[in-house]
Amino acid sequence: MYLSARELWTVIHGMVLGALFLLAFAGGLAGLYSLRPEWVTVGGLRERIPRLEIGTTVMAVVAWLTVITGTWIVYPWYRAADPRSPRSLLLADPNKALWHTFGMEWKEHVAWLAPILATAVAYVVVYYGPRLADEPTIRRALMVLFVVAFAAAGVAGLFGAFINKVAPIL
Repeated sequence: MYLSARELWTVIHGMVLGALFLLAFAGGLAGLYSLRPEWVTVGGLRERIPRLEIGTTVMAVVAWLTVITGTWIVYPWYRAADPRSPRSLLLADPNKALWHTFGMEWKEHVAWLAPILATAVAYVVVYYGPRLADEPTIRRALMVLFVVAFAAAGVAGLFGAFINKVAPIL
């Protein structure tokens, strides 16, 4: 199997970094959900908090790497001024234009919410640390932010996969 440099960057952007972010979400959400004083001992908190801090921080970094590689490496190839570019091919076909006008616009704009929100969650987790166990309102707010980040990234990932199937970057 051979991958061109462009295809390799597309795989790194979507299948490696994007998938890593989406998979890490489950661990972070479970970690936040389980930080309840009635469920966790003091020893359990000492064990869980560093893992949650590292996990959410790494997840935020991966989210940033995903949107940065997408925006500044993969996206210019998608949007090239060449009539054979994926964007040109999609817009030339009225049956496929919605893939660009909605799908790619989502990826260009809304997907940036994922790293911003993931960074906010990581910051609050590091800031509060073990005190999160006694702050159910903050934990719930963090879980909501996490879910919105996941949804934005998940929809962007689906659009990216479908757009690459309809009009691949070659």
